[in-house]
Amino acid sequence: MTTLLETPVPAAADALTLRRGAARVLLTNWTGSSTVPSRGLYPHQWSWDSAFIAIGLRHLSVRRAQLELESLLGAQWADGRIPHIVFSPAVPLDAYFPSPDFWRSSTEGAPAGAPAGTETSGIVQPPVHALAAWLVHQADPETSRRRGFLPRVYRRLVAWHDYLTGSRDLGGGGLAAMVHPWEPGMDNSPCWDAPLARVKPAPPGSYRRADLDHGQAAERPTDLDYGRYVRLASDYRDSGYADVPGGHEFAVEDPCVNALLIVSEQALARIAAETGADPAPHEERAARLTAALVERLWSPAEGMFLCRDLVGDELISERSVAGLVPLIVPGLPQQVVDALLDTAAGPGFRLGEVPMAPSYDITGEAFDPSRYWRGPAWFNTNWLLERGLRLHGHPRTADALRSAMLDTAGASSFAEYVDPFTAHARGTRAFGWTAALTLDLLAARDATQDIPSIGAHT
Repeated sequence: MTTLLETPVPAAADALTLRRGAARVLLTNWTGSSTVPSRGLYPHQWSWDSAFIAIGLRHLSVRRAQLELESLLGAQWADGRIPHIVFSPAVPLDAYFPSPDFWRSSTEGAPAGAPAGTETSGIVQPPVHALAAWLVHQADPETSRRRGFLPRVYRRLVAWHDYLTGSRDLGGGGLAAMVHPWEPGMDNSPCWDAPLARVKPAPPGSYRRADLDHGQAAERPTDLDYGRYVRLASDYRDSGYADVPGGHEFAVEDPCVNALLIVSEQALARIAAETGADPAPHEERAARLTAALVERLWSPAEGMFLCRDLVGDELISERSVAGLVPLIVPGLPQQVVDALLDTAAGPGFRLGEVPMAPSYDITGEAFDPSRYWRGPAWFNTNWLLERGLRLHGHPRTADALRSAMLDTAGASSFAEYVDPFTAHARGTRAFGWTAALTLDLLAARDATQDIPSIGAHT
């Protein structure tokens, strides 16, 4: 029988052409201090995008990769949160919604310590930043030390993790909670359908969807979901961006977010040791987070991690790729690792058969191969899975996934996401983290030997 991996995909460019194409995307999307995900659809700086972009930029310019992270951290709030968008004042307000005049961070966010001179959103995204900072340092330790890069970012990263494990421990079980579907990064995942059902949407005439100016409606969130996103964001804004246990209509613990927090906490331990600080508190917190992740989000019946709805205090039955991402975490119980690997290769995700792992269970009722996070394959989550496979001793499977990702990146013109069956491009093209992670995968493939790092290769 022909497997889905054998579905014809346009021939990928050779490595040199692919490298040049990826570099061109990052150079084109560079603003002078940071990189936009795309010039049309996403014209500002996004939080976890910048972290992934820095990981790729380190192969072109370590200095620019450092600046990518430093510019983002420069917009950090006094309470420690790193906002999910840092707005460029050069971009017209109608180019993106929700725009700065919706979030009103410098006024409504003042009680939480939002910067007065920089407009941002008030919500957050997954904490990839410490991992990115460590990988950027490793790319050129001499330059990093000469510029004092790690000492400059260390305290800010500590404050970021303190915020997530403090103010955002809304469930009281030790994990960070997200209070808006945009925060886990997988905006319209079917995992949010049930929690969102209790949210009354904002009136359609009260906002304008700028995303549909650049993307096809069939590939974007529905109007109903978008109205609920706007309602949640405006309610959070009107509360002064306060994090209150029991005070949010939407509050979830997400396995991808918390797995990235664990790996970044481990990176902070190495950053601490490099800068002369004590790594032990970071190692201890990573261990506590790992135990809490397994205790609160592991589902033996599903063979993967699930999101927890804190309003109902129950696991959400939907199976998304977020539940496989904890493969990046060292120290998981072996039976958990084995079950995750079986689930990844099973009928729901078919890793090794499809070019790249889908964002949602192929057999699920809500699966849609074209609509945003409801089925298409994304490069950042597959990059994380590739690292997890190497970490847990499956280099051949990781090699196959890496090759498929490189082929797909070139053939899709560095698409935002792709159809999981055909690898045909979806979303916008010349997407920042797709290009950046292509550079990282090429560099890893070309390396003559493995280099010790957090989780897997550097």
